[in-house]
Amino acid sequence: MSTMLYIHTLLAAEAMQMLPALLTTLIMALFVIVLVMNRIIARRVKERIRSIRFTTEVMKKALKISDDNVARCDVRTHHISKLYGHILPDEGISLEDWEGHIHPDDVEEVKLIIAGLLDGTTPTAEYSYRWNYEYGGGKPRWGYLRTRSVVEFRPGTKIPVSVISTLTDEARLREQTDEERDMTERYQTIFENSIVGQSFYTPDGWLVNSNAEMRKICHFDSVEGDEFFSNANLFETPPFNEVLNRNNVEEFWVCSQSIIPERDMREHLEIRLRPIRDDVGKLVYISVTARNITGEREMYLQAKRNDIELRKANAEIQRYEEELRYLMETCNMYILSSDQKTETLTVSRSLKNMYTISFEDHLKMVAEEDRQKTYETLHMKWKEPFTFTCNMMRTSTNPERQCFIMSCMPTFDEQGNVTGHFGVARNITQFVERQEQLKQETERANDSGRQKSVFLANMTHEIRTPLNAIVGFSDLLHSIDGADERREMIRIIHNNCDMLLRLINDILVLSNMDANAMQIVPENIDFAKEFNDICQSLSQRVSEPAVEFLVDNPMESLPVSIDNGRIEQVITNFVTNAVKYTQQGHIRVGYRLEERKGNRALYVYCEDTGTGIPSDQLQKVFERFVKLNDFIQGTGLGLSICKAIVEKCGGEIGVESEVGKGSTFWFWIPV
Repeated sequence: MSTMLYIHTLLAAEAMQMLPALLTTLIMALFVIVLVMNRIIARRVKERIRSIRFTTEVMKKALKISDDNVARCDVRTHHISKLYGHILPDEGISLEDWEGHIHPDDVEEVKLIIAGLLDGTTPTAEYSYRWNYEYGGGKPRWGYLRTRSVVEFRPGTKIPVSVISTLTDEARLREQTDEERDMTERYQTIFENSIVGQSFYTPDGWLVNSNAEMRKICHFDSVEGDEFFSNANLFETPPFNEVLNRNNVEEFWVCSQSIIPERDMREHLEIRLRPIRDDVGKLVYISVTARNITGEREMYLQAKRNDIELRKANAEIQRYEEELRYLMETCNMYILSSDQKTETLTVSRSLKNMYTISFEDHLKMVAEEDRQKTYETLHMKWKEPFTFTCNMMRTSTNPERQCFIMSCMPTFDEQGNVTGHFGVARNITQFVERQEQLKQETERANDSGRQKSVFLANMTHEIRTPLNAIVGFSDLLHSIDGADERREMIRIIHNNCDMLLRLINDILVLSNMDANAMQIVPENIDFAKEFNDICQSLSQRVSEPAVEFLVDNPMESLPVSIDNGRIEQVITNFVTNAVKYTQQGHIRVGYRLEERKGNRALYVYCEDTGTGIPSDQLQKVFERFVKLNDFIQGTGLGLSICKAIVEKCGGEIGVESEVGKGSTFWFWIPV
């Protein structure tokens, strides 16, 4: 018993001696376990932080590549914070200020889209609107923002917490696309570049991550990933396997049909590949963006087909308009329509270029005598086609009259009431004028026929008179013995021969005028000397003792270039007429140099104190076969011949006269 007790005592003593060592071992073991656990936890935390940093870095680079902006709108505070980008200010803006930067025409539509997101009607929304980039209150600077929004809900509830939106500056995107198009000559795209789906690959070509839109485009198995694309290398996947170089990855941009039978994928895509490099140029990631343009392509092809049809239709319309315009211009016609409600009249010569005028302004251009009739026509309610004519001025300030004939039919509303008229108006001014001209020409022809009959009768008398005198006195010459009597008979025979010669010359000149054969042949002469010679010859024709023949020759010498024979013929006719109608007083013939219409001109006149000409006959004296006194010998052709000669020389002729006081015939020609 004592032995056993001793043994137990000994064992207890040894145990007491070993207890500190056991405790120390246990503490050390616990310390090691804690240290290991801390290291494991720290490693996991570091890996988590590295993963978060990796994801953050990827997202930042992706945002930088896409040039997108990210904003978050707090549903409770209505404050919009800038998460990334340059469009919003750093401090963010209120919801009210955000709405103030949206174009007024787009605000309501954007509100409806946001409301649909908040009430859960649509999980995501993609929309565009006009945005004012001016934050200082100055003149608006409008641009287009393309926005994709998604709602963040409180976990486990349907209560919205915030709206996360990506904002894409479409103007900058277009500029970026143009720059990239210039750099990439191998490929072109026919649509605006817009990043929708996005994936990131390692430099070796293995998939890292894809966004929701890319997974949707590529028909991924699940939201987490896809076995086919996870095991497919980018450098071995069409169309990249044909263009990418593993050792030198360059930008790639193409629009093509992508066919992947493993994923039942057959879509037309716009694909862009970009290498992402660090600061030293080392390849870090490969970014691939894709946008499904199958629907747009079909729309484009349909639009192309529609454009071809539209061009054909436009060509037909243009041809029809040209034919209509040609027809209207050729026939001098206008299309017109009236609207009694607005009291306006529309006029055109084609389906384009219509001119609208109010009834009031239109009536101002209508002639006074037709104004009431036109007013009643514009407001009438007749239901049958009608035609009427009216005279109008070319414009309200231009008094030139125009005559129109209008054929119209009424237009009706749904109740059958007359609302206006439609028809055509034809300008018949030329037709009316030609009718009047035809009437005048007919009267003139009839008058000319009468005048020619009178002329032939006068010619018979005028020619027979000097012939009778010549024949009669010639028969008497052999029976007259006295020298004085013989001289007198010879003088009479000579005067009648001269008269007969003038008659024949007038007839010849008239014949040349009708045949347009009269020629003006200028020659260099001294008009002062020639004028003296012709006046000396003409003075012998003034036989009345009570009539004095006066000559005004203001120059000793006047070199000019004129057809002297024709001018002498005009002066002779002037003096001959003056001698016929002047019984007392004087006949004065003269000339002077003047400036006429910017030219140096010779002005010649013949003044007499004869019987004068009535004012209503002044313009008729230069017409053919006109004789103011049938009892005075003459053909009525002299002054008309004078007018033809002067006008042929480029000058003018005229007369000033007063009954009982005499007349002054004048003409001027350029020298």
